[in-house]
Amino acid sequence: MKFGIPQVALASAAAIFAVSVAFAQTGAPPANTPAFANPPHKNLKVLPQDITGPQLLGTMKFFAQSLGVRCTFCHVGTEGQPLSTYDFASDAKPNKDIARGMIRMVKEINGNLPAITGEADSKITCFTCHRGSQHPATAPTPAAAPAPAAPPAGARQERGAA
Repeated sequence: MKFGIPQVALASAAAIFAVSVAFAQTGAPPANTPAFANPPHKNLKVLPQDITGPQLLGTMKFFAQSLGVRCTFCHVGTEGQPLSTYDFASDAKPNKDIARGMIRMVKEINGNLPAITGEADSKITCFTCHRGSQHPATAPTPAAAPAPAAPPAGARQERGAA
């Protein structure tokens, strides 16, 4: 069967129409869509006010993975319930304010790090210290320096020595 220009044009128009209808029928987001997925976002104090839903979701997932936690570590909600039931704007959990302080600290360090390292793309993240743990890993306390050895028995001390 040969296709002429009218058939190709008709098929193209039908395909464009079908795609247009599919996009037009996206409708409202599902009921379990998290509150932060669609702006306007509420109570953002350190993250940009114009952050998009996908950017915010990616940032929150990165924080959660960096600390090995779930949303309820900082946000009011019940584990296992739809995220649409969470109160993401609430400041009731102290960890949320601690996280804000940590974000400020990381921004300050990253603002100074290129000048210190001489590398323009030097930066740290939550994972730099947390490594998937709620509390940053710390180095062990260095052992105390050994006390100076006592002089041998019968040795004379020189004048002026204490």
